[in-house]
Amino acid sequence: MINPITYNELRALHAAGKPRDSFGPNSDTPYLALDLSHSKSDMNNWLGNLPCPVIGLGKGEASTACDVVLEDTKKLELISRNILAAPLTAMTLAQHLRAIENMPAVQALTVESFAYAALQQGPEFKSWLASYDGETLLPEAGPPVLTEISNNTLSITLNRPKNYNAIGTEVRDALCEILDMAIIHDQFTSINISGKGRTFSIGGAIQEFGQTTDPSTAHWIRSICLPATRVLQLREKLNVQINGAAIGAGIEIAAFAKHVSCSPRAWFQLPELKYGLIPGAGGTVSIMNRIGRQKTAYMALTMEKISAKTAAEWGLVDEVGM
Repeated sequence: MINPITYNELRALHAAGKPRDSFGPNSDTPYLALDLSHSKSDMNNWLGNLPCPVIGLGKGEASTACDVVLEDTKKLELISRNILAAPLTAMTLAQHLRAIENMPAVQALTVESFAYAALQQGPEFKSWLASYDGETLLPEAGPPVLTEISNNTLSITLNRPKNYNAIGTEVRDALCEILDMAIIHDQFTSINISGKGRTFSIGGAIQEFGQTTDPSTAHWIRSICLPATRVLQLREKLNVQINGAAIGAGIEIAAFAKHVSCSPRAWFQLPELKYGLIPGAGGTVSIMNRIGRQKTAYMALTMEKISAKTAAEWGLVDEVGM
């Protein structure tokens, strides 16, 4: 049983001058769980600069400084376990979301890429990569992305159903190419994106993770090959229809759209923490703009599946029942 500290105990910690290296990775406090009852805002700046996730429970004035706010302790054990398994990544996620919360989207995508690239050379990602058995993507016929033009509408369909429309290099580059065309030729008044098969997209192809040898090259590749930079420019014309799962990059890209609809059986997940990574396909920007910093951190730190109903209640999707 995890017992959150009270606000009075928090103030005592601060008054005692507890150093910053007493929090976060390699410390006895890899996260701070705080009972928000009777809390005030006078400690918010200090809380918001701690090098670890701050998990608030209940209600109180300090809630805005927390990275995640829970109604009760039901999910605290799960979050605690996940943070303990990847404390460097959890710290980076919390700090990154705080930093970009009020930043313009284009600049925030650059910061996301910096953080993601750094973690790709971190011990938690390397540990996962060393344990991965090195599967390969299944071969599939036909173009990775299908396109259809009708009047002023461009329809784009991810076309790798056997691989659950994983966004590997092939799909990424094809998607970027068609989106670049849509940016240049602005006659399209509507752009629709969907996925062939039972799944919209399971996100980045983990079979290709870890192929870049250094963080600067990884950042450079994302700077020129990230679909998120394209969909951001096309947002006002963009509609995404989600059938089945939208995991990782799948929902990260989709969330940029002006309108996102999904089937009742759709579900959503940010599983990157278990790889020692944060969402790196634009999700810290797109998802946070839709559901806020704290719910984005909740999705990333719990790695839980989010139902279509919950997604609609949060604003992650705009419509259920396509």
